[in-house]
Amino acid sequence: MNFYEKELSALKRAGRYRERRIFDENVIDMASNDYLGLAHNREILQAAVDELQSLESHASKASMLVNGYSRVHQDFERALCEANGFEEGVILGSGFNANIAMIETLVRKGDALFMDEKYHASGVLASKLIDGELHYFAHNDAAALEALLKKSNAKRKIIAVEGIYSMDGDLVPREIIELADSYGALLILDEAHSSGVIGDHLMGILDHYKIPVKENYIKMGTLGKAYGSFGAYILASSHIIDFLINRAKPIIYATAPSLFDTLLGHYALRYLQENSEELKAAINRRQEIVKEIFGITVEGLIVPILVGDNRKVMAIQKELLEQNILVGAIRQPTVPVAIIRFIARLGLDEESFRDKCERINRSLDKISAI
Repeated sequence: MNFYEKELSALKRAGRYRERRIFDENVIDMASNDYLGLAHNREILQAAVDELQSLESHASKASMLVNGYSRVHQDFERALCEANGFEEGVILGSGFNANIAMIETLVRKGDALFMDEKYHASGVLASKLIDGELHYFAHNDAAALEALLKKSNAKRKIIAVEGIYSMDGDLVPREIIELADSYGALLILDEAHSSGVIGDHLMGILDHYKIPVKENYIKMGTLGKAYGSFGAYILASSHIIDFLINRAKPIIYATAPSLFDTLLGHYALRYLQENSEELKAAINRRQEIVKEIFGITVEGLIVPILVGDNRKVMAIQKELLEQNILVGAIRQPTVPVAIIRFIARLGLDEESFRDKCERINRSLDKISAI
């Protein structure tokens, strides 16, 4: 029996049906979030392999609170804190788990959570688990947020925003960060798509705005994007990290993060720190090419192009695949209306990147005109 036949059929009719496909290594990748191309960096890979082989065990084996917490984990947490200016940190298995850990744990009875309406699905899921109030505010609208904050009598106010939003590619405004300070609110910054991409030191949105870290700031970042690995981290004041370690289920009840992925992340961090000027120049050049070809100004490396038709975005993606170029065809419910989303990643040399952008633009014009 097919228990979900009607629902699957409806998805197919609406052009919203999704399938897994084995990634073709011969295709030019312009869809993944490997922003800096570090998932292909053999020097980082070899360094992580060599260090892993020197250890007694190559696996974490248990929760951090049993005996799964190792020097590898602690060294990386300390390096992240030093690079980002935070007191304490904890690493987790994924960004999805990190959002569940932060939001479900920190928003207690009598508290209020103020979440940007375009916050990541993991945060939206976590918001359904909280004991406190939940308020969504219009995307990047500081005035709308302030109106909600003014009305609130909550014991604690927690604001949740992203540094760079994953689909639109836009930055959280500085004014929203400043509102957290003005109203004494905790500020959760999901930096999955901004860490490693923006800022003088490529450390993300606070680095970009040159805002010093404050006690009410909480930063989450992932290793599966700019860092070319897998996993996530939360950075905050010591007492907040202490509270998460004691109450957050994705920390308490999960096996500690992979030693190999943690080492990859640590060596990627060192690479960013040692090559920040070269990386920033390459990012800026790709932003210039995107502006020249598409007329779009991007703050990071996410390039969203509105199409508005589910079948057309799939047709554009298919035509580009025939040219060995993979882009994202993003449909509802991930976005309100269908977009083509590609990444101006540094894994392509500049000449090849320009050529692929021109091909994408031609395919957009061709299919959109049908």
